[in-house]
Amino acid sequence: MAQTRLDRREFGLGVIASGVALGLSGTSRAGPTGTAAKPDRFALVDHELVEAARALPDFTVDAKSLPIMRGLPARPIAPAPAPQPLFRTIPGPKGAPDVRIMVIDGTGGKPDSPAYLHMHGGGFVGGRVDQYPAAYQALAQASQCLIVSVDYRLAPETRFPGALEDNYAALRWLHGNAAALGIDPKRIAIGGESAGGGHAAMLAIAVRDRGEFPIAFQLLVYPMLDDRTGSTVAPPAHVGQFVWNAGSNRFGWAALLGQAPGLTTVPPGSVPARVVDLAGLPPAFIAVGGLDLFAAEDIEYAARLNSAAVPVELLVVPGAYHAFDGLVPNARVSRQFRAAIVDALRRGMGIQ
Repeated sequence: MAQTRLDRREFGLGVIASGVALGLSGTSRAGPTGTAAKPDRFALVDHELVEAARALPDFTVDAKSLPIMRGLPARPIAPAPAPQPLFRTIPGPKGAPDVRIMVIDGTGGKPDSPAYLHMHGGGFVGGRVDQYPAAYQALAQASQCLIVSVDYRLAPETRFPGALEDNYAALRWLHGNAAALGIDPKRIAIGGESAGGGHAAMLAIAVRDRGEFPIAFQLLVYPMLDDRTGSTVAPPAHVGQFVWNAGSNRFGWAALLGQAPGLTTVPPGSVPARVVDLAGLPPAFIAVGGLDLFAAEDIEYAARLNSAAVPVELLVVPGAYHAFDGLVPNARVSRQFRAAIVDALRRGMGIQ
C-alpha cells in the first residue's frame, strides 16, 4: 500500500495491510475547555510514519463494523513473473467444513524446498487469504519457499478452537502432500501477522502438545498473544494509540474466546501468553513496533521463550505503531523491518 493518506471509510473499517485488519484509536486530540492539553501523541512516532498516523480516523473495531470490514475487495494479484496464487479447498477438521487455502510457489521447482504455513491477520474477526495476495507473492519470491495461507474460520461465528483446528488441518495437509508439493517436511515454518501471529503461536503450542508433526520455525510479526492487554492489564499511555487500540483488542479476544477477556481462566491453549510451559516449542522470530499495543506482551513472550531454552530473536522498532510497514512501506524502518522478516524466515527454514 504505497499511499499514506487513505480513504477514511476503507481504513476506518479495517484496511488489511500486510494481512492485518486495522482499527483506529479513539483517543481525543484535545481535552475539554479549561483542562490541560494532553501530551502530543505523535511525539514518539518515527518521522517517516507521522503523516500516515495523523491521517488515521478515530476508530475502534466492534460488531457494527464487521460486515463492512469483511466486505473489503481483494487487491490486485502481481502479474508474472511473480509466482501466481492457486486457490484450492482441502479437508477440514473432523466434523467441520473444508478449508480454503492460497498456495504460492516461490521455489522455482527446486526439490525438497521449504514451506511456510501462513495465517492472515484481522483481529480474529476479519481478513481472508485473497485480500492482499501481492504481498505474499513477493514474500514467496524473496524467501524461495512455498507459501500456504489458510482461510481459517473467523470469530465470533466460530469460537476457539475452530480456527486452530482449521490451521492444524492445513498443516496436516501440507505434511501429507509434501512429496507431491516438492517440499521438505522437516523445513516447514509457520507464522503470521497480528492475529495471524497469535494463531501461529497457538498452533505451535498445539503441535508440540500433540506430537504429530515437526515444525522448524515460527515467524511472529507483531503477534496478538495476550487477552489481558487492554482489559486487566493497562498498556502505557504512549502505546496502542494508532491502528489497533485497547477497545479493539477487547472485542477481538472476546469474539474468539466467547467470554470477557482477562478472566482468571481461559480455554487451554487459547492464549499463548497464558500457557505456563513454553519449553519444546520451535525457534522463533518476534518483531513488533515500540508503540504497538502488543509491544509489552511480545517482548515478554520472547523473554519467556528464551528462559524456556527456545531459541528466539526479538526485533523492536522504535517509533513504530501496529502494521506500520503496510501503511508506509517505503519508509526506511519499514524496508528494514521487511528485510529482517525475510532474512529470519530464510534462516529459520535453512536457506543459505
